[in-house]
Formats: sequence, structure tokens, C-alpha cells
Amino acid sequence: MYSIMIAPGRYVQGPGVLDKIGDHIRHLGDKVFFIGGPTAIEIVKQKAGENLKENEMKFHFEPFTGECTRASAAALTEKAKSFGAQVIVGTGGGRTIDTAKAVSHELACFLVIAPTVASNDAPCSALSVQYDENHMLDRFLILRRNPDVVLVDSRVIVQAPTRYFVAGMGDALATWFEAFTCTKSMAKNLPGGVSTAAALNLARLCFDTLMEYGVSAKLAVDDNALTPAVERVIEANTLLSGLGFESSGLAAAHGIHEGLHVLEGAGDKLHGELVAFGTLAQMVFENYDRKEIDRVLTFCHDVGLPVTLEHLGVKDASPEKILKAAEVSCMEGLTTHNSYLEINPERILGAILGANALGKAFLKSLEA
Repeated sequence: MYSIMIAPGRYVQGPGVLDKIGDHIRHLGDKVFFIGGPTAIEIVKQKAGENLKENEMKFHFEPFTGECTRASAAALTEKAKSFGAQVIVGTGGGRTIDTAKAVSHELACFLVIAPTVASNDAPCSALSVQYDENHMLDRFLILRRNPDVVLVDSRVIVQAPTRYFVAGMGDALATWFEAFTCTKSMAKNLPGGVSTAAALNLARLCFDTLMEYGVSAKLAVDDNALTPAVERVIEANTLLSGLGFESSGLAAAHGIHEGLHVLEGAGDKLHGELVAFGTLAQMVFENYDRKEIDRVLTFCHDVGLPVTLEHLGVKDASPEKILKAAEVSCMEGLTTHNSYLEINPERILGAILGANALGKAFLKSLEA
């Protein structure tokens, strides 16, 4: 099997990047169609409008508030086609970014991602996760290529609610553990090969960056302060995690996240919040050393990520209720099956309940 690594064409991060968006994307085309949440659209309008005009670019801003479904992508594709879009720009959070990716894929045109939150690692990848009208996973749409340009304005990121920044750390937390699992199982990565040493080491750098800078970065973002630690964690959440997961692979943490999402009370939790607990469950499932688990528990507690099912809003953690999450986690096609261990609902149930028990014991120890 071949080793394959893929990446966006260009990654630009720093304060004020959106003020110069036209300079960064003019080589792609001059008819630009923006897709984003209402708040993100307003931010980009204010920051990017003048520079787009300076570069003699035609542009249209299309607010989007729905779910990333095939139907929503198809409707936006028609609007972008009518505009004559040469470049699709996705801005905002995960749903709008994934939707913009799907539109670009349908039109076979250039793609730019300009996140306004650092809440997940979607901006860099050649993957769009689509759901059905009932918010259940529909499919993983594999794009022809990664985004052509990723623009991350760190000044904008620190103005967003801290919860999104912390959720991004939760998503990034899984990167190393899932990548390491996939190298042991020889599971295929997104482009259909196995991990390169470069991708695996980027996944490890992602984890090490969180451990070293995560807490201080979170405290700075609480005060909307842009510090070197914040810049490092933005890069970990966005670039390092994106390259690490895509070119090394996903495993149980993300598969279990899909299961947790269906539990009563957890439906409003952010992707990274669910993935963080999924990481703890994966560590239990793979029987990690207690010291390593405690290190992750400490990190999650210190930055405000969930360590128990109660933190996720799940009030009934009985085995009968959690079994539903375990069954969904084991559905065919989910990355849970990239493990080197046997996967079945009973074992995943044990991992979820075991992680919950360790989280409760950890919190109790802090009270002593």
C-alpha cells in the first residue's frame, strides 16, 4: 500500500488576513461567491469588501443557516452557478464550511476557506460531512482536492466565544490518538493510502502543542487577547489537526462522537466537545496507561472540555440508554472500525461507561 499525504494549496494565518483577502485569492479568479453564517458574512463584508474592490473582483455574499445536507448544497450550487462563480469562499464554522466545500465540488471550481472560529479541523481537509434532514449522518463526501487557499484571521478568531476555541482543542485532542491507532492497524487515510512519517509527526506536534499552550491560550481568549500561545493553538486546531487526521486517519474517537450525538441531552453539544469525550473513551477502549489518561483528563478539565456524560448533558447514563450510542458508533462505514481491536457495541459501551467512571472519579479527587 502507498503512503499518501494531502494538504491545502496555501495556508495563511495571522491578524488582519481577511483585510487582504483579495490579494491572497486573486490568482484563482475574479468572481467570488461567499457562503457563511449571518455573523460570519457580516465580519467578512466589513473586512474584505474594500480589498476585493481594489482587486477589481466581483463578489456576492450568501448567508446560510441550515444543516449541511445534499439539498442545501444543491440549492446553493444553483445560486453560485447563476452568479458565474469562479471561486467559492466558505466562512464561519463547520457546517457552512462543509456546505461551501460541497458547492465547490459540484461546480468543480476553486475553493477558499476563511473560518471565523477555530472550533474544528474542517478548514484544511478535502472532506465534506453531510447529514440528512433529521441531523443523522448521510455521507462523507470526498472532494477532488483540498481547499486551494485557507485564510485564518487570528484577530477574528479571538473575538469569537471561547467555547468555540475550546471545542477546537477538543477536536484536535483526538488527532494524535487516532493517527497512532491507524498506523497500528494500517487503516487507510482519507486519500486511500497509509500515513507518511510527516503526517504522523504533525499529529504528535498537534497534541504536544495543546499540552504546552492550551491552558494559557484559553485564558487569553477569555479576554479576547491575541498572544503567541493563541496563535500556536489556532494552528494546532486548524492546520496540524487537519493534516494529521486527513493523512493519518480517524478512529474510535470520531466514531464514538457520532454515537454520543444521538443521546438525549447531547444534541446541542459542539463537535469538538463530543470528540473530546470520544477520545477518553477510545483511550479506555485501547487500555491506555492510567497516567496518560489522567494527563488528558487534567487538560480537558483545565480548558473546560467535558470529562463525563453529565458534562455532555446526558442525565440518564444507564447501560440501557448508552447502548444506543454504542450501537450507532459501530455502524458500518464509521471510523471506529479503523481500530486494531475487535469492534462491537458491547465493547464500545464498556469504553463509554468506563470513560464516564474515570471522569467522575477524577472530579471527585479534585474535591478531596
